[in-house]
Amino acid sequence: MQKVPMTIRGADQLREELERLKQVERPRIINAIAEARAHGDLKENAEYHAAREQQSFTEGRILDIESKLSNAQVIDVTKINNEGKVIFGSTVKLESAQGKTLEYQVVGEDEADINQNKISVTSPVARALIGKYEGDTVEVVTPEGKTTYDIVEVAYI
Repeated sequence: MQKVPMTIRGADQLREELERLKQVERPRIINAIAEARAHGDLKENAEYHAAREQQSFTEGRILDIESKLSNAQVIDVTKINNEGKVIFGSTVKLESAQGKTLEYQVVGEDEADINQNKISVTSPVARALIGKYEGDTVEVVTPEGKTTYDIVEVAYI
């Protein structure tokens, strides 16, 4: 199977979630199922059905995280010397033609969160930025149209 790029922080967050699901959520759900069973008739027991549904979701998420971690290629950008080149994991400060300043970190698909200024390596903006250097001007084609950005700074944190 093909390896999927992931930052160290992203891999750590997945490991923490996996640990929480296995050590906290799974035992809590097992106890909830046992308690609901003790109430009797399972056909009409909403607590039992809710706990089983939660168990199914949790077990599915555990399998999903384990799969993602096993296929992850964890990349430590602090150990890569690219001298101003935009690469996976780098943080890029951009300035639009309208003077608006933006800052994004290029991360794996599972780590992307626009609210935290983390964009997927497969997004139109990231694809336009990868391989470019500090000081370059980049034209990005998005669903809203073409936008031009100047790469002001590239950091590897």
